[in-house]
Amino acid sequence: MLRRMITTGQLLVVDSSGAVSRYGDGGGRMLRIRLADAVVGREIATDPALKLGEAYMDGRLVVEEGDIFDVLSLLRRNGIRRAATPAHKARALMRLVAYQLSARLPINRNRRNVAHHYDLDARLFDLFLDHDWQYSCAYFEPRDISLDEAQTAKKRHVTAKLLLEPGQRVLDVGSGWGGLAMYLAESSGVDVTGITLSEEQLLVSRKRAAERGLADRVRFKLMDYVDVEGAFDRIVSVGMFEHVGLANYGRFFNTMSRVLKKEGVMLLHFIGRVRPAHAINPWIDKYIFPGGYLPALSEVLPAVERAGFLVKDIEMLPMHYAWTLRAWRERFVARWDDAKKIYDERFCRMWEFYLAAMEAAFRHDRLPVIQIQLARHQGAVPFARDYIAEAEARLRAFETTRAPLAPVRF
Repeated sequence: MLRRMITTGQLLVVDSSGAVSRYGDGGGRMLRIRLADAVVGREIATDPALKLGEAYMDGRLVVEEGDIFDVLSLLRRNGIRRAATPAHKARALMRLVAYQLSARLPINRNRRNVAHHYDLDARLFDLFLDHDWQYSCAYFEPRDISLDEAQTAKKRHVTAKLLLEPGQRVLDVGSGWGGLAMYLAESSGVDVTGITLSEEQLLVSRKRAAERGLADRVRFKLMDYVDVEGAFDRIVSVGMFEHVGLANYGRFFNTMSRVLKKEGVMLLHFIGRVRPAHAINPWIDKYIFPGGYLPALSEVLPAVERAGFLVKDIEMLPMHYAWTLRAWRERFVARWDDAKKIYDERFCRMWEFYLAAMEAAFRHDRLPVIQIQLARHQGAVPFARDYIAEAEARLRAFETTRAPLAPVRF
């Protein structure tokens, strides 16, 4: 499999007997991995999409020169699909069919799926996120700014597109640890309701809002988006849509259309792909984001149109998430011993593999982050995009006067 796949670069594989095999044309940095037992290589070759990550987690695949990102990047640069056998393709198709069937069952797994990831020990996220705990793609504009600056720039960019006015009611769908909701309220004088399905995030976000004196105009609820009632001037959702599931796009946008006022504006920020998926990643689905799906625009826009929305703006942000993931991974690896005290060595390898695999995917699979601005009325958004830069200039001025955020406490 490796010989079919790797035509550039160089990879040395040491098997359990000590024999060394070389792959690639010898160019670039040499990478070296070791297979710790006699059967792990066969397991990976049979089902690489699942077993490669499991072998690394279990310490049965050891990277001796380079790191796991380097290995995954080499595989993606050379084209993983080149080595796919008919058996690999059949297994990928069966998994996609199983996902599609499961997604269409009338069972709401949203809370269970969210808890699997976001209800992990809060101390874990403190090891690698920015000071405001933004767990979504940062906006590196300009490129050389720090992670903290890039996450602030993301909040600024999102806020500018919402065209906020004091006193408006805002719904934040998938409100995380509350950082965006507090930024919206303080920068623009709006009233924000954030909803989440994570009990851990709910506790932290409520505590942060209360400590900042915002509890009267920034509130958080443990609620699924399907249960939202009321009318809102603005809706924002950052990093949540990936968990809605392909079969539920109609329900999601119909709900948003129902609770958004006629003159309202919605901003949706999510990870997408350049074409519909022909498979789902079984390792990510099993260990990191069960039930998650990254959609192509062609899969999203029909549901948008059927819900009566007008698409006012679409912005593609290539590479920004690769840069974000690189920063997260470097920070996590630097705090490895602290993470091991919270969980264990296997968990640390799992988390490193997750961050490395996602970064490699964004660098080599052309995955974009997509921001779609929606409205129900033609005149809800200006006809030129100048307002975005003008709003960002105002928000930068606000940031110079904003009180520093206290460390997240848990």
